[in-house]
Amino acid sequence: MQSVRNQIRKEIAKRKKGEIIFADELKKFGSAGAVRVTLFRLCKEGFIVRLSPCIYLYPNRNANDRIFYPPINGIIEQIAKHDNTKIVPTGMYALNALGLSDKMSLHFVFLHDGSARTLKIGKVLVVFKKTAPEKLSYESKVCALVIFALKKIGKSNTTAEELTKIYEALSHETDANIIHDASLAPQWISNILMNYLKKRSE
Repeated sequence: MQSVRNQIRKEIAKRKKGEIIFADELKKFGSAGAVRVTLFRLCKEGFIVRLSPCIYLYPNRNANDRIFYPPINGIIEQIAKHDNTKIVPTGMYALNALGLSDKMSLHFVFLHDGSARTLKIGKVLVVFKKTAPEKLSYESKVCALVIFALKKIGKSNTTAEELTKIYEALSHETDANIIHDASLAPQWISNILMNYLKKRSE
């Protein structure tokens, strides 16, 4: 019979490089303690990379053994699918995603209704903050990005160029989604969203 280590290593090797590995997916191979020790040893060998307690990366490496980390949004999507939760980006991530800033950041914050945790993805820290499910009930990913980008920019600080990009991002969203998500935003942001709908209907 194969050891716990060999079984887990073989299981991970079936995955695609760049895929996220969750410790609880491996519980069929042994006790929680045995799985934890095995993952620790596989990290020391460089076979996998620890991103956070219980979350690992099966890394893709180049000829110089440099790790290519997947895009942050890809990692977030894998975690959201595994945890069966909605994850909403805030701050700099929202600005970057909408093309409102090209500033490189090493610290991103996401809201979700699961456990608070921090991931280290290369040099980048991704912080998950726990929040109430009702604060994540956006119908549109784009609207959520717009709302949190505007919060980061601040009231009365939005430029005409930024508004143009925001309107462009909203151009494929339905009126119903925008109206719903505007109701979850601070009044000044809700006004921006509703003004956009008014302009669009003229």
